[in-house]
Amino acid sequence: MAMISNDWMGAIRGEFSKEYYKSLYQFIKNEYSTHVVYPPSDEIFNAFHLTPLSEVKVVILGQDPYHNVGQAHGLCFSVQPGTEIPPSLVNIYKELETDLGCYVPDNGFLEKWAKQGVLLLNTVLTVRAHQANSHQGRGWEQFTDAVIQAVNKKEEPVVFLLWGRPAQMKKCMLNNPKHLILEAPHPSPLSAYRGFFGCRHFSKANEFLRSHGIAPIDWQIENRKK
Repeated sequence: MAMISNDWMGAIRGEFSKEYYKSLYQFIKNEYSTHVVYPPSDEIFNAFHLTPLSEVKVVILGQDPYHNVGQAHGLCFSVQPGTEIPPSLVNIYKELETDLGCYVPDNGFLEKWAKQGVLLLNTVLTVRAHQANSHQGRGWEQFTDAVIQAVNKKEEPVVFLLWGRPAQMKKCMLNNPKHLILEAPHPSPLSAYRGFFGCRHFSKANEFLRSHGIAPIDWQIENRKK
């Protein structure tokens, strides 16, 4: 694991010395040495490297990483360049097109969002290849709960986009009245038509940020192929 070195450490340093994290670390170390695990070990904490705590404007919560080759790289819903865009992200792009007029790009690489202050956080940060949810219940949930609580404590207003029931279960931790919480069904093909399409979360997030004097997010992911 590439250690977190920016301002996140001040907020979550205490987690690394807790018993649950020591057990988690040993489990993850063993998994990477005996199985194929995603994302690559040096990209587990990419969301924190790319989006320092002080710069968080929007939080999007996912569950666990994509579990097929060449997909996961430490940002929820995002895939590495050259990888087919997953169905949930296709639906996110469709909503962006309807909501803000963004064109649908040829890739699913969301690093641009992360660098603007969108924390793309999975609640579980690793997964065994081709085995969805295989690292649930090992301690990552406790760690990412601490992350969510650190964002909740921020003085600056933050938008939380909670898509689907697992993400919405974290709402009980979000008690800072300065923040905006937006809820919708998950963008997966199974549920997007139940209210994700038409939720207009992206424009609502930007309106909220502007109303507090914070620069909005440029949600347009550009094409990579010429």
